[in-house]
Amino acid sequence: MRHLLLPGYRSSSEGQFHKDDERSYYNLPRNKKVALTTLGVVTAGGAGLALMLHQSVKASDLELHPPQYPWSHAGPLSSLDHASIRRGYQVYKQVCSACHSMEYLAFRNLVGVSHTEAEVKTIAEEVEVVDGPDESGEMFTRPGKLSDYFPKPYPNPEAARVANNGALPPDLSYIVNARHGGEDYVFSLLTGYCEPPAGVTVREGLYYNPYFPGQAIGMAPPIYNEVLEYEDGTPATMSQVAKDVCTFLRWAAEPEHDQRKRMGLKLLMGSAILIPLLYYMKRHRWSVMKSRKMAYRPPK
Repeated sequence: MRHLLLPGYRSSSEGQFHKDDERSYYNLPRNKKVALTTLGVVTAGGAGLALMLHQSVKASDLELHPPQYPWSHAGPLSSLDHASIRRGYQVYKQVCSACHSMEYLAFRNLVGVSHTEAEVKTIAEEVEVVDGPDESGEMFTRPGKLSDYFPKPYPNPEAARVANNGALPPDLSYIVNARHGGEDYVFSLLTGYCEPPAGVTVREGLYYNPYFPGQAIGMAPPIYNEVLEYEDGTPATMSQVAKDVCTFLRWAAEPEHDQRKRMGLKLLMGSAILIPLLYYMKRHRWSVMKSRKMAYRPPK
């Protein structure tokens, strides 16, 4: 009787099969099988218990997850509100720029998006930029140009920490991409300041915000109703101010947002024409060639 040998096994003269180089689980003694099984059960139980404890600790945390807001640019073919971007820049300039930098954004990036070139030149000239050295080797100040980047509120991180009780204000260039929840998180954070619940104490110099990790944030409430006056006359309520600055920060983190969706729309329109054409070529043109039977007839 012929036996089908598995790879890694050899046949002996007694008709038994043995593995060449290693012993399988089924060939182990009974006590070792029990030990391995017990070890597997204990490991799986420990991992499950650790996961349950982690979930229980996470569930007991007071941190809130930001809700999803119906942003006008959230749709697959929706563009950014450029009037809101303009108002958001005004909020950043008058409120946020006192502590937060945007070192990856230049004045020229605003041209054609929220301001005209003449307006951006006027905005840039309001900033004094340290340049040089000149012919005598001295540094000098000059009015800002379109190619200059947004000025920093502090000369270095150490000065920023000293001015903010040890807290370092983050750069806002890519903040909506760097935080889980994006603009939903930023909007909830800006509008989520409240009194701490009963039993929760906040150290002096900190403020309670349930959306911030740890719930204690060093930034004072930055916006409130009528914190500024919009140039276009839009009522500057807290929610409106937060919405505008979040839209501006989304554009700052993703300036190609509108172009990307426009290219996607063009791709869909082109595919609507190209895919039926390819199907026709595949189904009606090449089907004859693919189904043709080729036979060789040797010469007689």
